[in-house]
Amino acid sequence: MNIDIAPLRLAVVGHTNTGKTSLLRTLVRDTSFGEVRNSPGTTRHVEGVRLRLSTNELIELFDTPGMEDSMALLDYLQRLEDERDGLDPPQYIELFLNSPEAQDRFEQEGRVLRQLLQSDVALYVIDVRDPVLAKHKDELKVLIMAGKPILPVLNFTRSPEQRIAEWRTALAAIGLHALAEFDTVAPTLNGEAQLYEKLALLVPTQHSEQLHRLSFDVEQQRQQRLKDAWRILAELLVDVAALRLVSPSQRELLEKNVRTLHETIRLREEACVKSLLRRFNFSTRDYLPDDIALEGCRWETDLFHPEVMKELGIQVGKGVAAGAMAGATFDLLTAGLSLGTGTLLGAAAGGIWQGVDKWGQRLISKWRGESELTVDDSVIRALALRETALILALADRGHAAQTPIALSRAQTSLGSNEGKATGGVDWRSGALPDVLNQVRAFPEWSALHSGYVVSGRRELAVDELAVVLEGGRFAGSSASQSNL
Repeated sequence: MNIDIAPLRLAVVGHTNTGKTSLLRTLVRDTSFGEVRNSPGTTRHVEGVRLRLSTNELIELFDTPGMEDSMALLDYLQRLEDERDGLDPPQYIELFLNSPEAQDRFEQEGRVLRQLLQSDVALYVIDVRDPVLAKHKDELKVLIMAGKPILPVLNFTRSPEQRIAEWRTALAAIGLHALAEFDTVAPTLNGEAQLYEKLALLVPTQHSEQLHRLSFDVEQQRQQRLKDAWRILAELLVDVAALRLVSPSQRELLEKNVRTLHETIRLREEACVKSLLRRFNFSTRDYLPDDIALEGCRWETDLFHPEVMKELGIQVGKGVAAGAMAGATFDLLTAGLSLGTGTLLGAAAGGIWQGVDKWGQRLISKWRGESELTVDDSVIRALALRETALILALADRGHAAQTPIALSRAQTSLGSNEGKATGGVDWRSGALPDVLNQVRAFPEWSALHSGYVVSGRRELAVDELAVVLEGGRFAGSSASQSNL
């Protein structure tokens, strides 16, 4: 850390049960910080956490207990003012902190004010569902006496019970015109960066520059999380699209291998979900939709069932409509091979041919009457819709949220219509991205394939698809198409 720049110290203060700990959980993206319950006085002590900037500077944030008896404390401070006229407001706070009352009757308030005096700036968290009461006004008067910049933060702004206008008026009446709206459960896209930018207006230049850098870091991290998330999804889709299993064509064995294909894809999607949760600093406890039981390693809703596809608005292909063969596409060829091809197969069978490439191996399988199983386009569409909906939900979720994400199929089916990040692809019925059609010819590019090999061309395909998912145009698109 630069020794010339002291850490910015930021206190989070406010009335009991307004979401102070929840705000810190969201700011540090840690669902385990502190204790959150729907009851007053949950936080009893000051707790701190550090953020390190890309410049190696520190930002220190402190969670404080809720103030519970501000009206009586304001009366006490006013009596001190009557007894010792001529002091500055912060000096009255110091007198209070050195008194027995700060350790006894006003112990909670004493902890808050002591931390506030040691901090550079404060966030005053307000539950805008509450009416503005006299105790809130007295609380703010006490906090203002500490002489530190205060930025009110309006929490739970998306609640239908919000009283934002009422709070704005009350805050302006006591001189607090600058404020931030920040819902800790569902923050706006760039709400965190805006919060720090507003704070920067209230502090000296030294700390203002730190907050600007923090705002920049926060936005860069947000963009990187999304970029990583789209790549995680791209890897899933490439693995699934490229996957190819060879099976004997007898119906009983074919059905068994189709079930194996189903389970392989289910487990691969489960791994994708867990990777996305980790990337956004969430756990499986934060995602409990009806169609998945992550800890049991078993998907409950059949990804391959035709009715699931229909509910997602996906056009159902022949493979999906084939009952027990749902979700698989078959390629069987036992006749019509040219004489040259037959000679090739004979040479390979006799060991004369020194190397059977991937196309020769496929022809041999067909010559033997075997089937190639691949995943139907409808399954790829369903995977893209489901994981896109999850990514968008995680990006909008605050780490203070207590209710697990539960995406309905109706929400999932809207994923490609909202235009948020699908690159213009209509996953329900439009053409699949060219890159997915291309990777089908390379089964060794699927990490699910027994012959999987690390390939630069495979990575290029994943990169291209990730850009498409993110909503952009891949710069190397023409080159990649010629190389795949």
